[in-house]
Amino acid sequence: MTELEKARQIIDEADARMAELFVKRMEAVKIIARYKTEKGLRIEDPEREAAVIEKNAAALSAADLRDWYVGFLKSNMEISKSYQRRLRDGMRVAFSGVTGAFADIAAARIFPEATRVPCRDFKAAYESVAAGECDVCVLPVENSQNGDVGQVMDLAFFGDLFINGVYSVPVVHNLLALPGATLDGIKKVVSHPQALGQCAAYIHEHGFETLEVVNTAVAAKTVGESGDKTVAAIASEEAGRQFGLVRLEGRINGDDVNSTRFAVFSRTKAETRDAGRFIMLFTVNNEAGSLSRAIEMIGKNGFNMRALKSRPAKELIWSYYFFVEGEGDIDSAAGKKMLLDLSSCCNSVKVVGRYAKDVEFRG
Repeated sequence: MTELEKARQIIDEADARMAELFVKRMEAVKIIARYKTEKGLRIEDPEREAAVIEKNAAALSAADLRDWYVGFLKSNMEISKSYQRRLRDGMRVAFSGVTGAFADIAAARIFPEATRVPCRDFKAAYESVAAGECDVCVLPVENSQNGDVGQVMDLAFFGDLFINGVYSVPVVHNLLALPGATLDGIKKVVSHPQALGQCAAYIHEHGFETLEVVNTAVAAKTVGESGDKTVAAIASEEAGRQFGLVRLEGRINGDDVNSTRFAVFSRTKAETRDAGRFIMLFTVNNEAGSLSRAIEMIGKNGFNMRALKSRPAKELIWSYYFFVEGEGDIDSAAGKKMLLDLSSCCNSVKVVGRYAKDVEFRG
């Protein structure tokens, strides 16, 4: 046997072994795809990919082949992600509003491979997941200019779904009207209360009347069906295209860093590695100093509060619940001790979210 024939035989044997390992690997990928669908996790995980490449490249004995091996690993990962997308074509993601709403845009960016399901409001989207009609829902929890979305916080407090990820999506509001309309001719603007609040300075400057609707895409739909060139919608350009509107002015929210944080809710908790953030809701005993003791116990156990907010517990008259976003692994021993400590001064404590960190999308 010649050297060439020996080399080809080695390659054939290696390829046969690699084919077996490829099938084994893709069976594992199938399990991962199913897990991510159930937990509402994205297919892309750049930090995990980087860690795998670093670990495996370091273990390679032939240093001169390391760059080629890194390329090989990256190629395998792209194949795996492509396979996961194919498997997840049936994933259903609920959002509040109609096509073109900012929640729809967020859902498309977080889960580009999924089927997006419009719902009439936040509660309907949430309940579609609780009932098993959709796999996850994407709901806004906070806007950088206009604050918290109280309805969603209430759903988290009174419902059973779990937050497995939080994503920051930039918000760009535009003034949209029927073809032929002019800026000087606009008398009234229609949009969601959050959008109206984010564009308050612009609205005041032009002296527009306002009309609130359930979301920004519905605003575009309302204007598109009105036939009235004196009425404009404040919404995304995507919503404008959907309902035949033209942009009169763009970026009217006036703040290029305006963004909305969206939470992904699913029926079960993900086993997220290196989860450095959590969302916790609690009510305190009706005793003097209960809240201050709760705050002290969070810090005493080594957890940093990024935010502390209060909301009236509508089903409990004159009672309030508190919403905490914290840093640290709440599933650790310290986290378990903190939860035990909180039971001494809280009526209820509920961990509704655990994730690595916010994922920030750009423009």
